Amino acid sequence: MTAIAVAAFVILSVIALLHAAWGFGLRWPARDERGLVALVIGATGRSHMPSLVECLRAAGAIFAAGLVALLLAGVIAVPLPPLLVMLAGAAVTLVFTGRGIAAYVPAWRKRFAQQPFARLDRRYYGPLCLLLALAFAWLVLTHT
Repeated sequence: MTAIAVAAFVILSVIALLHAAWGFGLRWPARDERGLVALVIGATGRSHMPSLVECLRAAGAIFAAGLVALLLAGVIAVPLPPLLVMLAGAAVTLVFTGRGIAAYVPAWRKRFAQQPFARLDRRYYGPLCLLLALAFAWLVLTHT
């Protein structure tokens, strides 16, 4: 259980760090802003990255999800009722499940159709979200 929680935390921390860095103007792994939008946003007709505030909000939410994994496994402790920790874990599970499934839903595909995002979403982003959903489901079910 600890290994799953730490792995989820590390993965989510790296993703959160990328979101924060993009907010501050990093364009990696693309060459320019338009290329980064096509790679990581994919919204039809969009050519600009979200604002710094939006990127930092996303980074914070993603990092918080990683902390929930650590809480569920008992790696870190906070003075919260166990039920609240479990409910937070269930919420994170639902978010990642929904995002993972969305990658294969026609309405999502229509809204986020830019390439290479659309291809990467089906091949990597969606499956990663589903894998994270499974990890969180396991952590919730084994939370004591």
